[in-house]
Amino acid sequence: MITNIEGQVIEIATDNIVIDVSGIGFQLFVPTYLPGRAQMGSRIQLFTYLSVREDNLSLYGFQTKEEREFFLLLLGVNGVGPKLALAGISTLNPETIRRAVFSEQADIFSQIPGIGKKTAQRILLHLSGKIKPLEGIESISIFDDQDTEVLEALIGLGYSVVEAQTAIQAIPRDAPKDIETRIRLALQYFSS
Repeated sequence: MITNIEGQVIEIATDNIVIDVSGIGFQLFVPTYLPGRAQMGSRIQLFTYLSVREDNLSLYGFQTKEEREFFLLLLGVNGVGPKLALAGISTLNPETIRRAVFSEQADIFSQIPGIGKKTAQRILLHLSGKIKPLEGIESISIFDDQDTEVLEALIGLGYSVVEAQTAIQAIPRDAPKDIETRIRLALQYFSS
């Protein structure tokens, strides 16, 4: 695994830069702000992720480890590939992503080109519990593991995150803990 790379910038394009490392040019796909900051001939160090596909090897570069960490978290979302995850890092900085998760604002992820409402909700759900809060932002986990699965199921059925959370909160406290029963009780909330 290539975790970081340091060398001289020899090419700059809109979505990538080429870095010369001991006579070998490495093309790195980078967030959209980076080509504007890079200068031909300057030395640069980037933290990297190597995407290995059946017919393609692509190297992605980031200025900070935190950017790379958030890129990898976005990659873990079903339906989000490297190009879409890179668009996420280009559009939203890590602090904005963190705040969106802790304030449960899925619509912020809809600002990413190529991300629709359902994918934005999947991103929010996936990142919940995986991102550590910054000082001053508190992480509040209102659901246990079963209810998180119920939340995912309801979102999969087309309900919004807010609707699903409201339905889960309406489940009686003494209700059985098995997931099927809890999903059924949550769906009864919508029919009432």
